[in-house]
Amino acid sequence: MTLEITTIPCLSDNYAFIAVCSETGMVAVIDAPEAAPIQRELRSRELTPNMILLTHHHSDHIDGLAGIKQDAAVVGAEADKHRLPPLDHAVKEGDVIEIGASELTVIDVSGHTVGHIAFYCEDSKAMFTGDSLMAMGCGRLFEGTADQMWESLSKLAALPSDTLIYSGHEYTASNAKFAKSVDPDNGLLDARIDDITARRTANIPTVPSLLADELTTNPFLRAISPDVKAFLGMQDVSDAAVFAEIRARKDGF
Repeated sequence: MTLEITTIPCLSDNYAFIAVCSETGMVAVIDAPEAAPIQRELRSRELTPNMILLTHHHSDHIDGLAGIKQDAAVVGAEADKHRLPPLDHAVKEGDVIEIGASELTVIDVSGHTVGHIAFYCEDSKAMFTGDSLMAMGCGRLFEGTADQMWESLSKLAALPSDTLIYSGHEYTASNAKFAKSVDPDNGLLDARIDDITARRTANIPTVPSLLADELTTNPFLRAISPDVKAFLGMQDVSDAAVFAEIRARKDGF
């Protein structure tokens, strides 16, 4: 009862994902930045989408929907339905979506936008995070607050460390450069940067990433780290306040 997941590069730096239930063959597409690359992958594998899951309303996650929808049911956040394409299923945190024999739990990850959701499949050890938690980063706070985003990231950080994070963009190399500016003595970060450089040189996606690696090298999750707090001179402030400082620094980096 696992999902076979394929990463689909779209636009200049976006990702969509195709998830196929290994038991039933049911097909879901997660986010739809543009239709053509998703269509090519579906055609090459003779797949027809049964569901399309949307993480949030930004155009670079929904603009390809019309070109791939066919008879697929569209799933998105109840809180965001006023600015998403028409939904067949409006969901909220705690709801469960079935892709064949696999179950995905909806998690509210507001921050990047208000109403942003993620989809977690425990059996497949997979989390589709859109623009909330990203490889080496997190989404810019266009609508939500730093406290909201920290609460969202904390939910994701509490998942099993062997969870794979399927995030929405190939921002990893630039995120890694920023990480060095706030966590310069992290040897695990240095090793990960070498791996990222090798992958991008070979034009290999850095997404998905392993949550265990995010916990040890992603500066936004390391707002709890005494080393990061000491480097920032913020030893005696809350984790959320440290996160807010890191996010502000990244915005100006």
